[in-house]
Amino acid sequence: MISPCTLVCSIDLTTGFCFGCGRTRDEIAGWIDFTDLERSTVMDALPARLETVERKPRRETRRRQMARERDRA
Repeated sequence: MISPCTLVCSIDLTTGFCFGCGRTRDEIAGWIDFTDLERSTVMDALPARLETVERKPRRETRRRQMARERDRA
């Protein structure tokens, strides 16, 4: 199952979107039960949502850290 999760789970209180992936709490909680069409619809909206969050997370995501370490090897 495709997921936009970046392992940065922190919600912007102004927009209600996760700083890492752009989903709402309800979308994160229900993701496994969404249909492929529902997931695709949410995924299409995420880039625009992420532009609206008040601040970006300060820490590096675990996924990016693993990719960086893999690239060094």
